[in-house]
Amino acid sequence: MRVLNLISYINTKKNPSLLIALDAEKAFDRIPVSRCSDQCLPGSWKKARETIHTCCYDCIPCPEGEISNITDNENCMKCQSDEWPNEKKDRCLPKVMEFISYQNDTIASVFSGVSVSGCLVTGFIFGNFISYRDTPIVRANNRNLSYLLLVSIFLSFLSVFLFLGRPTDVTCSLRETSFGIFFSLAISSLLAKTVMVCVAFKSTKPGSPWRKWLSVKLPYTIVLLCSSLQVVLCVIWLSISSPFQDRDTESYPGKIIIQCNEGSDICFYSMLGYLGLLAAVSFVLAFMVRTLPDSFNEAKYITFSMLVFISVWISMIPAYLSTRGKNMVAVEIFAVMASSAGLLGCVFFPKCFIILFRSEMNRKTELLGKRKD
Repeated sequence: MRVLNLISYINTKKNPSLLIALDAEKAFDRIPVSRCSDQCLPGSWKKARETIHTCCYDCIPCPEGEISNITDNENCMKCQSDEWPNEKKDRCLPKVMEFISYQNDTIASVFSGVSVSGCLVTGFIFGNFISYRDTPIVRANNRNLSYLLLVSIFLSFLSVFLFLGRPTDVTCSLRETSFGIFFSLAISSLLAKTVMVCVAFKSTKPGSPWRKWLSVKLPYTIVLLCSSLQVVLCVIWLSISSPFQDRDTESYPGKIIIQCNEGSDICFYSMLGYLGLLAAVSFVLAFMVRTLPDSFNEAKYITFSMLVFISVWISMIPAYLSTRGKNMVAVEIFAVMASSAGLLGCVFFPKCFIILFRSEMNRKTELLGKRKD
């Protein structure tokens, strides 16, 4: 065989026309190709042109959400709901899961730091109130209500962690109901404080019928009644259509938004509406009694705190409805932290300033002296 190949090679060298003849013979053996268009690479599909030549076509990129993984494909294939094409649109990749993650999101660290700081400040104020529990400024306007208000603010700051991380059915139910119950408890405490200021002033007149309302049970009855209504509303919400984990695959290309679905929108907005009603009543009543002659009258501070609370939540609702994904959760977390900080700052910071830096004002003689003036 090698000898024959060598002889053929020598003959072609001696006679070049023989090589040309052999190449022509091979060319006749191949099938001729008629092509007036380039091949359509993966990621595109071929669309026939409106001509008499069926071999002519255009290469059209695959539409959004579809791929083509072979050459000269006549149509594209749609990816599954949890997948998305790569940049070349020649294969499907898993969609990115979007939620506020502790590992990948700086905003989660910021929210966690602010929440922990709020809890620490609240705990510091609570410790001061315990240490100075027998001083006039702490005893004024019912110190037990102040303790209850501080605990509810502490729990509100702590509830921020329910909004962070990957949502589950349990955390969705807890996050949507917890801040409603905690804030209703806080606002009910402020409402009870305001009512007691009003009743105490009205009862100073001789023969006033308001004296019978000056009892220990009145403020606790207000708190129990107002907060219980919110608890009942949340229980009905959880029983009828509780919040649950939802996967949004349509809002953003290439992403699956892991979020909480409120379940019943009526119950969700009823819960927010009840909070707004409590805040409005507390604001109006505190505004009416803010000028009563009492050195330790908290009504003016409650007025400012309710103004901050109402402003935060009124501005939150349109922002909440106009966002999606992580931004929606971030708006809700900001509203919880801002309103908690507003209650803490407006109500307790002035008292702590007097306790720590103006101790001469925290005396019964000072209180009585100002009342005589």
